[in-house]
Amino acid sequence: MKSKKRIVLAYSGGLDTSIILKWLKENYKAEVICYTADIGQVIDKKKIISNAKRLGVNKIIIKDLKNKFIKDYVFPMLRGHAVYEGIYLLGTSIARPLIAKDQIRVAKKYKAYAVSHGSTGKGNDQVRFELGYHYFGPKIKIIAPWRLWELKSRTDLINYAKKNKIPIPKDKKGAPPFSVDDNLFHTSTEGKVLENPKNSAPELIFQRTVSPEKAPNKPTLLSINFRNGDPVGVNSKKLSPAKLLEKLNQLAGKNGIGRVDLVENRFLGIKSRGVYETPGGTLLIHAHRAIESVTLDKETMHKKENVMSKYAELIYNGYWYSKERFKLQKIIDLKKNKVNGTVKLKLYKGNITILSRKTKSSAYSLKKVSFEENKTFNKSNVEKFINFHKKKLRS
Repeated sequence: MKSKKRIVLAYSGGLDTSIILKWLKENYKAEVICYTADIGQVIDKKKIISNAKRLGVNKIIIKDLKNKFIKDYVFPMLRGHAVYEGIYLLGTSIARPLIAKDQIRVAKKYKAYAVSHGSTGKGNDQVRFELGYHYFGPKIKIIAPWRLWELKSRTDLINYAKKNKIPIPKDKKGAPPFSVDDNLFHTSTEGKVLENPKNSAPELIFQRTVSPEKAPNKPTLLSINFRNGDPVGVNSKKLSPAKLLEKLNQLAGKNGIGRVDLVENRFLGIKSRGVYETPGGTLLIHAHRAIESVTLDKETMHKKENVMSKYAELIYNGYWYSKERFKLQKIIDLKKNKVNGTVKLKLYKGNITILSRKTKSSAYSLKKVSFEENKTFNKSNVEKFINFHKKKLRS
């Protein structure tokens, strides 16, 4: 590589990042390295490589990060039961810190002076990417085209693409497309008819879940095996983190599980309507709560519950690498070594039913909760307990 000036671009191979690639080469006279993180999204490697080469790029890096993404990012988040504004499982939010980290690794390896991304000027992702860039490469310049260039609309982008002979997908001619982000954990869809919250989401946008009405009439039974707080197998078969989530996505998706339609409050203060599909993740958060209910003590569970909202907000806002998130993760993981066992579930037409929880943990005492008379629980102390709390009513 001869050029002294290099920029590493987070590149998908699609229209927007192809336009950004051309724009960077025109405006910065630098060699652009195209970087793609494979985190389980629908990916066409041949298309990525051919589109980049057509635009004069020699160095194209496609990095398989699927297992790392699930093991080191999704699983810790699920241990915290992170749900933003009561409904969003943070599928896009949790992916950006990993991409940013690895993009900076590539920039350092090839001595690039800058990194670039394709996030829009109104969205959350620009914040998430750039906080990650700053954490791992504070001296590396950040180029955010959507905040710099004079292209103001989808029509401007289409015209720029035509002028520079950049291939335009048929569904992107003349009207803005749906904006889709996907990875192994989720798919999100925004834009077009979804921008108006009075419009119902058309069925055609759903990519990994069937509608509950079209789901099988026979329920699906399965079990998820946990060790040290993380899922390790399905139906007693040990699987890698990526393969496990793939399996759960398939089982949940065919049963119409994992769809949400929400209007969220973005970090920048704008409200945004989107449709999210998180089939396997929805199973995991239900199952994880179930196994914790029989393996963790009340105090630990309530501490986790008290920090969940803040923890989720930190992830949503791009603060995965912040001291505060690290601190909360320690609270979340304090007794994860006790979270072991198996949860059995029934999936049926969009619904999840917990059928059983099996563990060797001593947190749940069958003797103490039994309605049969026993000597393991001193009921004479209950009156003292109540009288103590009567006094606290007026304190």
